[in-house]
Amino acid sequence: MTMEAGKLVWERAHPLPPAARIHLQWFSDDAEAEGKTEQPTDHKLRKLRDEEGQVPKSQEIGGAATLFLPAILLLFLAPHMLRTFLEMIRFFLTRATELNPVQDAIIVGVFFNYMARLLLPLFVVAVVAALISNYIQVGAMFATKPITPNFTKIVPRFGQFFKRIFSAEGVFNFVKSIVKMLLIGGVAYTFIRLDFERLVNLQRAGLWQGLTLISGIAIRMLITCSLLLMLLSIPDFLFQRWQFKERNKMSKHDIKEEMKMYEGDPQVKGRIKSRFRELLKQNLPAAVPRADVVITNPTHFAVALEYQKDTMPSPMVTAKGTDNIAAQIRKLAEENGVPMVENKPLAQALYREMDVGAYIPREYFTIVGTILAKVYHINERRRRDAAAKAATNARAAEQDKEIA
Repeated sequence: MTMEAGKLVWERAHPLPPAARIHLQWFSDDAEAEGKTEQPTDHKLRKLRDEEGQVPKSQEIGGAATLFLPAILLLFLAPHMLRTFLEMIRFFLTRATELNPVQDAIIVGVFFNYMARLLLPLFVVAVVAALISNYIQVGAMFATKPITPNFTKIVPRFGQFFKRIFSAEGVFNFVKSIVKMLLIGGVAYTFIRLDFERLVNLQRAGLWQGLTLISGIAIRMLITCSLLLMLLSIPDFLFQRWQFKERNKMSKHDIKEEMKMYEGDPQVKGRIKSRFRELLKQNLPAAVPRADVVITNPTHFAVALEYQKDTMPSPMVTAKGTDNIAAQIRKLAEENGVPMVENKPLAQALYREMDVGAYIPREYFTIVGTILAKVYHINERRRRDAAAKAATNARAAEQDKEIA
């Protein structure tokens, strides 16, 4: 009997209880199980945001904001709202025998008018609070995919349900709910305990005094609970950001494919660079002799610069290269009398940042201008020396002719 057959016979003879038959995959992390161990790239996060509308967001921040700001408004508008409410009750009670709810349409209009005066300010503030809280978390965003109907979501998926319950998110939400219940219960107990004696004596108090006491306790409880929930929303937001990145992790293969999509295939880029080097080598004999100066590293980098005041806004890179190409540029410069200036930082910066045919940016004007001024001064001195030498040779030749 093989080992597999023996194991099957033992399992049939000793069946597991139902609770032990839960698949352990329900407790595993989806990203880790699929080999996605790398953090999501900026490209993926941007795609999730712009195309799918998926962003890390805490619902607790919006809930706390929509509770706190209307509570503050209610604190200031409570007397006005009470007067409006009493006015509405007085209106309907005094006309209860005069108006027919079926025939007189004015009753519906008056009712909605009073309701708007009572509830519209709170509704507007709650909407503004929700919008502001979402804007603070995710900024300006518009995506239609989250609101597009998806009927596959109504199909029950018990495996996903159990995964979510026993995942880190499920445990965190459970603990968060317990903490919220304890906070709200603790606040209610504290405020009721502080005014317990006054609440007990309300049976001997008047209507207005009792209403004032109850409403004061309620508004203080509401504001305190909203502030505590706002503090609780901070760790919830941090957890949602962490959970969002964990849920959207990528595999190394995904990152490679993304690099090919957005930055190009490395093999293709290598062939392009190789072709560029070949074209550069072919153009060196014509580009280097036109240069005014060659900036060297002195051995690893070489960059040739040309500047014509009438036709160029700034010096232009006519050739550049490293190692063998740099040696060829130096050789051509020496053969054609192009000055070479050693400046390691400038040579490396121009090679890495500038392309052949590009004009140097403003931040290099000072140092390149200083170099070109020195080169022009040297060239001017050489031209004067050459002209003086040529004149001396010409006079010597004339004197030789006269003697002859």
